[in-house]
Amino acid sequence: MPVVRSPTEILRGAKTIALVGASPRRERPSNSVMRYLLDAGYRVIPVRPHVREVHGVPCIASLAEIDEPIDLVDVFRRADACPGVAREAVEAGAKVVWLQLGLVSPEARRIAEDAGLEYVENECTAIVHAASA
Repeated sequence: MPVVRSPTEILRGAKTIALVGASPRRERPSNSVMRYLLDAGYRVIPVRPHVREVHGVPCIASLAEIDEPIDLVDVFRRADACPGVAREAVEAGAKVVWLQLGLVSPEARRIAEDAGLEYVENECTAIVHAASA
């Protein structure tokens, strides 16, 4: 049986986070969470087609375009988009799929776990990190 790590342990082991749905708009949760994660020392790669940059970091259009190891895919998309993101995360060789607060997707969980990825849903990376700091 595989070892199941807590969300806190998963974050402690992560260095590179692909943030899917990153927004340049300051009022969006993805914007403030990305800022928090950058300030906490993570390498955060914003994944958002048709957007040049978020917090000075160039955006990537899709997970497939990231040419470095991805520890965690932090998802800020609607629940119906999450299975597709999970498939992309598997194909990109990510280690973890993490759905933000309010997001639950049994299909995304199945896709991630069947491929051996760790999976977290309905949790905020910034809140979990702050609670363990």
